[in-house]
Amino acid sequence: MSRLLHRLIVVLLLASVLAACATSPTGRRQLMLVTEDSAIASSAQAYVQEVGKLKQEGKLSSDKALIRRVNGITERLVAQAIVMRPDSSDWQWSVAVIDDPETVNAWCMAGGRMAIYTGLIDKIEPTDDEIAQVMGHEIGHALANHTAEKMSVAMASSIGVVAVGIAADNKGAAMAGAAAAAALAVTLPNSRGAETEADRIGIELAAKAGYDPAAAVTLWRKMNDLPGGQPPQFLSTHPNPENREKKLAQLGPDMEPYYRADTPRPTHPVQSVTALN
Repeated sequence: MSRLLHRLIVVLLLASVLAACATSPTGRRQLMLVTEDSAIASSAQAYVQEVGKLKQEGKLSSDKALIRRVNGITERLVAQAIVMRPDSSDWQWSVAVIDDPETVNAWCMAGGRMAIYTGLIDKIEPTDDEIAQVMGHEIGHALANHTAEKMSVAMASSIGVVAVGIAADNKGAAMAGAAAAAALAVTLPNSRGAETEADRIGIELAAKAGYDPAAAVTLWRKMNDLPGGQPPQFLSTHPNPENREKKLAQLGPDMEPYYRADTPRPTHPVQSVTALN
């Protein structure tokens, strides 16, 4: 392969990265090499596999009261998510309560597939307002297309290695870069910018759904007070706890009118994924 062709391929690869930008619901610029539809399809497949595995292992909760509680909160949040992003009404919204008393975690995949662990309920002992902050935050990741963004960052990292490999006529390096994309897409955490964005979206969704925005501060304080000195898994890339509490507290007054509004709090159906179905 000629040097000129090498250089042309490298330029085209890097140009594709630079051109693939989008804007999140809060106005943040995002790298988007992967479409949201692709992220949703991949997430749907991963969710089915994960839920199937959990069911076989007996790790889906059968606690009817907890399932009703989580479902009731998420249905109100999802109704507000659809107001914020009307196209998300087509998503397959669902929530699994995972029976794992040691894990303090929750998540929401692209396309609205959610989960919360019993460890969060047992160790944090959250109020409904605090659960709404957790799930609102996770829904915020989905609304802001953070799954596709993470996959795109992984792909961009891979493209960089591939480009170097091509430029050096090193097929091994090029192949290594392509393989790295898949692994990075699975393991890469959300950036701190994305976490801050999910906080902003989540507190608004919760307030509009009728949940106290002050709970955002009390929730994360409880999280950071957990024994052991290590933050929960889904706080590992979050901003400094003190700065985070300060920012959430600053958002509170802007959210109060939504919370205090004398308006109906609609719901949207969310499928409960449990040991009972």
